[in-house]
Amino acid sequence: MEEAQAILIRLMEEFLLNYKGLITFCVESLSAITGVLLYKKYKFTTGKYFIFFLIYLTICDTIGNYTLHIRNGGFFSFLEGTVFVQNYWWFTLCWKIGAILFFSFYFQKILVNKAFRQVLSYSTYVFFVFSISYVIINWKDFFIRFFPAISVFGAYIVFLCSVFYFIEILKSDKILTFYRSLNFYISTGIFVWWLIITPLVFYDIYMTNRDWNFIFLRWQIYLFANILMYSTFTFALIWCKPEND
Repeated sequence: MEEAQAILIRLMEEFLLNYKGLITFCVESLSAITGVLLYKKYKFTTGKYFIFFLIYLTICDTIGNYTLHIRNGGFFSFLEGTVFVQNYWWFTLCWKIGAILFFSFYFQKILVNKAFRQVLSYSTYVFFVFSISYVIINWKDFFIRFFPAISVFGAYIVFLCSVFYFIEILKSDKILTFYRSLNFYISTGIFVWWLIITPLVFYDIYMTNRDWNFIFLRWQIYLFANILMYSTFTFALIWCKPEND
């Protein structure tokens, strides 16, 4: 029995090692392709910006996979031995900072309450200045790890976006048809994703120490969170009705 469990665990680890990136890329690309195909549906709503964002994420992830082509004489083998041998810097810029700026922009477009928009706007300015300053101060670490401080601050911005939106929904007639709202699924998707992923950045030390038990657990959590979030986006784009925000 124990031997069978060990074999099953090993097979799962090999599967994650070989296909986690491909699976994430597939569900991410599916949401972007769905958005492109349904662009006319959301052309005159703020939903079009979200479709642009999904395309942006797919492009960023594709570029971020350059690290797979560095070793063993790959196309980017000239980067071997440089600070760019890892892609922490790229995803810090594109996702940890870039995605947060987009969500703030998007929710300022759909929020009605002026006070909510102002709080979100000021918080985003502080986040951006803080993030750039933090990167400059910790320049060397920028290329070898993610920054928990930026991740937590980014999660705070996401939570502001989602909570403000949920409050407005609860106080308006939209509560009657929230299940057909693209913005509701966007808010729920990003809220749950950041809630799951943010605590992991505090344990990145185990990545550098090559603690494979943690690494595989981290991969499983990321894979589950990505599948859940992008599947939610794909479903929402198909199911929801365009909203004139």
